[in-house]
Amino acid sequence: MRVGRGARNHFVMSERTRSTEQMLELNEDEANSTEHLDSQVQKAQEQLVLLKKQQEQIEKQKRELEELSRRQEELERGRAEMGDKLTRSLVVLEREAYDSQKKLEQIRATRESFEQHLALLESIDPKSWNPAELHKELSRALSAVDDARAEFSQQRSRLTASSDDSGEVALPEAAPEVGLGGGNGFTQWMQIGLALTLPLIVFATIALIIFLWMLSTAQ
Repeated sequence: MRVGRGARNHFVMSERTRSTEQMLELNEDEANSTEHLDSQVQKAQEQLVLLKKQQEQIEKQKRELEELSRRQEELERGRAEMGDKLTRSLVVLEREAYDSQKKLEQIRATRESFEQHLALLESIDPKSWNPAELHKELSRALSAVDDARAEFSQQRSRLTASSDDSGEVALPEAAPEVGLGGGNGFTQWMQIGLALTLPLIVFATIALIIFLWMLSTAQ
């Protein structure tokens, strides 16, 4: 009876010990499992952080590429726009340069012509004329004036026709031609002719008086 009771007690103790060991093993497994889960969670968080950084980097590169694409489109539009404007402007400027050069040549020719006519008019000196050739000198001088007037009117019309409102050459109006009813111009020339012929008239009168006196004395 004592032996059976001792064996039973030993069995119970053995079972308790086994149960305790099993519980310790389960606790260790649970601890290992918890550590494993924590490690996995940590790795997942690290991966999320890395993915977030990669996403930010990709978005940054996307924005940079979009900005480059926008600037390239702006470059192409700007090149096309300014190329067209500059090309058309060069055509306009070339035409303006041609017209300006042509007008400048016309102005130079007109200036030379006016200088020649002015020099000819200024060279007219009625005081130096030979009284015997008064009519010839007057005709020559009047012809020079008429030529100057005709040239002036012709060149003025050409310059006015080749100029626009903003670039018109402001030449004075052409004076009316001198004729028999030419007013002050004709009167002036008559005064000049009278001044030149008066000495001849006086001389001829004195000569006639002397001739008549001599004739009466001879009789």
